[in-house]
Amino acid sequence: MSYGQLNLIMVVLVAVVAGVLAYRARVGARWWGQVAIAWAVLTVLTIVFDSIMIAADLFRFDEDKLTGVTVWLAPVEDLAWPLAAALLLPAVWAWQHARTTSRTPLERQ
Repeated sequence: MSYGQLNLIMVVLVAVVAGVLAYRARVGARWWGQVAIAWAVLTVLTIVFDSIMIAADLFRFDEDKLTGVTVWLAPVEDLAWPLAAALLLPAVWAWQHARTTSRTPLERQ
């Protein structure tokens, strides 16, 4: 299995779960905009720090499992992880926040 195939499976699963949680939390367009900003920041940080670590030879990727497309030194396959984090973590937080604030004080105990 290539890194791209693994990323596709992971991103689809995360997107479905995040979509369901965000729907249940009743988030709005502003929330999605903030998620997009977080994704952009995480992507830039991933590109910069992956490239630094690859240049320092701290780790290597199996070249046979990569597409060969890179951004700076980071393989594009590695950019799926910031997308997954930017989708799933805020969705879980929003869902948990909506779930706990909608209950009465007695139900929270």
